Formats: sequence, structure tokens, C-alpha cells
Amino acid sequence: MKLDILAIGAHPDDVELGCGGTIAKEVARGKKVGIIDLTRGELGTRGTAETRDVEAYNAAKILGAAARVNMGFADGFFINDKKHQLEIIKMIRKYQPDIVLCNAIDDRHIDHGKGSKLVSDACFLSGLVKIETKDDNNELQNAWRPKQVYHYIQWKNLEPDVTVDVSGFMDKKMASVLAYKTQFYDSNSKEPETPISSKNFTDSIIYRARDLGRLVGVEHAEGFTVERYIAVDSLFDIK
Repeated sequence: MKLDILAIGAHPDDVELGCGGTIAKEVARGKKVGIIDLTRGELGTRGTAETRDVEAYNAAKILGAAARVNMGFADGFFINDKKHQLEIIKMIRKYQPDIVLCNAIDDRHIDHGKGSKLVSDACFLSGLVKIETKDDNNELQNAWRPKQVYHYIQWKNLEPDVTVDVSGFMDKKMASVLAYKTQFYDSNSKEPETPISSKNFTDSIIYRARDLGRLVGVEHAEGFTVERYIAVDSLFDIK
């Protein structure tokens, strides 16, 4: 299955929080979008790996993702080395995405920055023909390099290089986020409080998108940083 977009996150819920609106919009436009979670989020204070597996499945259905895969890397302890890079390269070559969306380049959680660099490096290496990988049928894969890698913004208020108008898709984004019932605000929950379990955090998902939208003249927006300059055919292509 060739995908138009492959969205990758260190933990289940990273993708929904960082670029759920963008995914929902592109799916509505007929694009095929897949999601990869690097870990099962097993070190999370609330919930379990098993509950997050179910939540991730439900969230993917809400967004209309064509595929969702969990790599099973060690939460908190995966590293950017050859072993992990090769596993990501196999997935990039399997799905051949034109665009990859991945974690913030710098963030509160150490896995976000690590995941960002791991995926970015794997995207480059995946284009090198002398790196050989095999698919599930033990057949050699073709080299493939995505046209662009975009890093969504997470906890920290990083300055975006490009924004996407997600007006009209915030309801679907919020539904996908709140599919992670163990992780976010619930007045009846007896679980320990975490930085993302407060009502303020849940509210911030909307007001941050609204504020970024305000800055670019739309209702809601999601921001991304880039690794290389964005080129357009004409200045009139820029809104």
C-alpha cells in the first residue's frame, strides 16, 4: 500500500495531538494516510500499554487512517542507532510516503526529540540504494526517500515554518485525541494527575489552534517546522 502521508509519533496520541487536524483534512480530500507509533507508551503514568493499543485503534478509525502500526520500541529508552533506523527504513520503503510527519524537534518529553531525529535520519537513509532491507516476504525493498519531512509542534510553543488551515476539522481532531480516555481530563478519574490530564491542557488543544489560526487569518491552524526550505512556483501560491 502506497501512502501519501506517513505520520509517526513516539507515543500513541502524539500524532493526534500534533497533526490530527491535518490528517483529517487530507483524508477528507482523498489522501491515504498511515500512522506509526514508535512505542506503546508503556511508561505513561495513566493507563497501560494494552489500553493504549485499543485507544490508538479507535483514534485511527476516527481520523480515517488507512493503516496504523506500532513498532514496539522501548518507551523512554529507544535510541537513534542503526538497529532502530533500519526498522523505520523498512516501513518507509513499505509505504513509500511522499510526506512524513514526525515529532517536534525539541520538546518536554525526551522521546519526542529522539523520535524526531530517528525518523528524520531514517527518511534520508531510506533513499540510499546501497542500504539493503527486506520486506515481510523476504524480498528486497526498493530505496525510497520522502519528498518532505515536517515536524509537528507539541508541548513547547515552537515557531512554525509552515501552517495548515484545519478549520472545520477540529471536532474530528478532538474526537481522536479524546479516544485516549485514560490519558486526558476526566473529572471522575482516580488516576494520578499528569501534565496532560488537566482540563487546561485539553482546552489548550483548541485555543492554541485558534491562536495560530488568528495569526494566519483562519479559524484554526496546525504548525510545522521544516528541515529544508519550502519552495513554491509563484509568490501567489502563498496564502
